[in-house]
Amino acid sequence: MEIGIVQIMQSFGYDNITDAEVYEQETRLAVLADELGYDHVWTVEHHFEDYSFCPDNFVYLANLAAKTERIGLATGACIVPWNIQPLRIAEKAALLDLLSGGRAILGLGRGLSRREFTQFGIAMDESRDRFDEAAPLILEALETGFFPEHNGKHIKQPKAPLRPRPMKSWKDRVTQVAMSPESGEEAAKLGAQMMAFNYKAPDKQRQECADYAASFRKHHGKDPRPPLLTDMAVCDSDPKRAKEHAEKYVAGYCLSVLHHYEMLGEHYKEAKGYKAYGDAVDMMRALGKDGIAKAYIEQQVWGTPDQMLRKFEERWNFMGPYGVLCSFRFAGMPPEVSERSIKLFAKEVLPVLRTWTREQGPKQASEAA
Repeated sequence: MEIGIVQIMQSFGYDNITDAEVYEQETRLAVLADELGYDHVWTVEHHFEDYSFCPDNFVYLANLAAKTERIGLATGACIVPWNIQPLRIAEKAALLDLLSGGRAILGLGRGLSRREFTQFGIAMDESRDRFDEAAPLILEALETGFFPEHNGKHIKQPKAPLRPRPMKSWKDRVTQVAMSPESGEEAAKLGAQMMAFNYKAPDKQRQECADYAASFRKHHGKDPRPPLLTDMAVCDSDPKRAKEHAEKYVAGYCLSVLHHYEMLGEHYKEAKGYKAYGDAVDMMRALGKDGIAKAYIEQQVWGTPDQMLRKFEERWNFMGPYGVLCSFRFAGMPPEVSERSIKLFAKEVLPVLRTWTREQGPKQASEAA
């Protein structure tokens, strides 16, 4: 099983914290993750607001490359429509890979926040077309060393060499944030591993993962890598304290998502390419913010190490094989709580998850032990 951390880069919920302090805390957690044996660290791309601000995750990950030894360095994700010259994405990925000694992982996404699209002056309705046009070109450039000549709707590009040249193949180092059926289909076409944040009903999430896998097999004649599923995590030896922290910080993060993405807004019903979000608006409004937060807390994996392992096992038995990504810092969580979580998880949860494979799931691994 793959096990990594996701860094949100959030100041929402923190009192009197500077932007520099956000980066100091996140950098410390990333270095800890390297020392503790996590497989990779994923860093978002977001702009302008307390919800999250990492305007160039390639720059941040290059900084981590100099501070870490072995951990994979993943864009989680690079938002393709906001980077309107996709050649630059391929160049930066190749450079990060060189500087990190081949540890780069390219995660791509198409963006969801109207606030960010508006401030970039890019129509949200164009996001799907822009992503679908650019992503295959980026991947071709990283495989061949040349960005191909292209004369399309959004991209006009003469053939261009990548320098530095790509060091090795990227075929097993590309992921796509796929939070809608359409994005799952595109990830399958690209041959990208699927990554998702857990917030949907389990049966819906399972179906979307199954549809992605079926489409991947249709396009490539083999099974995809297991999807990566992301949780807002709290790991604590004290079950009461874990519950209190989950109810405070996981709920706080949920509220920050509702605000930043305007999840209850009418615009999703009209925006091209966002039908799945528009379909969910009325249901979320019926639940109300408190109801949404309560459901969100229940869907995340948190608790004592034993409680977390049971939740991961239940998900595995329901979903099938998957990889685990955890965010350990968000919504005002103090540094000591984040560090306690990431360390205890590494000590008591990560070694058990390591024994789970496609062929040997939780039950078989436990019996073998």
